[in-house]
Amino acid sequence: MAQVTVKINGYTYTVGCEDGQEDHLTAMSAQVESRVESIKALGSQSGEARLLVLASLLMADEIHDLRVEVDNMRLAASRASRKPDKAEPELARKLGRLAIRAEQIAADLEQP
Repeated sequence: MAQVTVKINGYTYTVGCEDGQEDHLTAMSAQVESRVESIKALGSQSGEARLLVLASLLMADEIHDLRVEVDNMRLAASRASRKPDKAEPELARKLGRLAIRAEQIAADLEQP
């Protein structure tokens, strides 16, 4: 098990992670630090625990919004796969006409 030292709001923490996940853990701690800094920039005088709670709530809100977006995309994809596209028959007709025209041009070129 690897050990990573991260710094959040001026405090140093040593955290264990799976081997090979050190960079990922460092990136996650940077995300937490970013949220803490944004809260501090608002001028809020908060204790360490309150800052971390607010940062975690900001991140939870972002995760919630992303999950809703993913669910909406999955629903749209599911609906799209269940109903045939109305444009497909028209596209098939156009492609058919183009194929016939291409064959006519090819036949004309073959004649001496």
